[in-house]
Amino acid sequence: MSMQLFDKTAIEISRKIALNYSTSFSLGIKLLGPAYRDPVFSIYGFVRVADEIVDTFLGHDKERLLREFKAQTYQALTDGISTNPVLHAFQIAANKYQIGHDLIEPFFKSMEEDLDTASHSNVSYSEYIYGSAEVVGLMCLKVFCNGSEEAYNSLKPSAQSLGAAFQKVNFLRDMKSDFEDRGRVYFPSVDFSNFDDSDKAKIIQEIKVDFELAHKGILRLPMGCRLGVYTAYVYYLKLLEKIERCSAMEIRKGRIRIPNSQKLLLLAKSYVKEKRWQNAAL
Repeated sequence: MSMQLFDKTAIEISRKIALNYSTSFSLGIKLLGPAYRDPVFSIYGFVRVADEIVDTFLGHDKERLLREFKAQTYQALTDGISTNPVLHAFQIAANKYQIGHDLIEPFFKSMEEDLDTASHSNVSYSEYIYGSAEVVGLMCLKVFCNGSEEAYNSLKPSAQSLGAAFQKVNFLRDMKSDFEDRGRVYFPSVDFSNFDDSDKAKIIQEIKVDFELAHKGILRLPMGCRLGVYTAYVYYLKLLEKIERCSAMEIRKGRIRIPNSQKLLLLAKSYVKEKRWQNAAL
């Protein structure tokens, strides 16, 4: 058996994690060009496992598990191999596309905050969003730009805005479970028990600004990755619009969802728009 088989199997495990945990993100990744799919699946698998450690490993020593996972991540990057398939897949992507400690360390800092932080100030909220979401967008952008520092630096603000928008929509969608299951409220100065329509409107306006900046960057992405990113963008934008139509009380009562049938319709519309962009570029 060759090393290539282990590489392939490790990436396939991260792909399976994405498929099991997020239909929307896995759909977006599948719509990327073939060269982009494996590394982005590998990034997702890495991020998801860390997130699961702090969110769902109840009854276990989460602090120790996260500390070990972090140490194993850096060791995998140094060695160029890991017996942990998720970390092996991630180090392949990270080493190939130069995803360095400057992006990985802030991510782990945000995960560590989830172990003992129940609420945020404006400063800690911005830092948390950067580490938990914006750097993930930047990791993917490293893949999309494939070594072009000029393209990466140009698209960096939009990638950060897209990651921030996705994360903030998730916070609104999952507000009930975050508070009741984990004792967390991510938005600064928001009291879950008194969360009202005024609070909701301010947050949604903030997210709309993120989406607007993100859209400008999506239009400038390489053709092979634009459809996948745009599809995820459209899904989250529609989810935000649905949340906007709901009352604050509805958000406090349960999770807001987009049906799978509507997701497929959004995919079809995204595909048509991408074709128009391609024809306009010819």
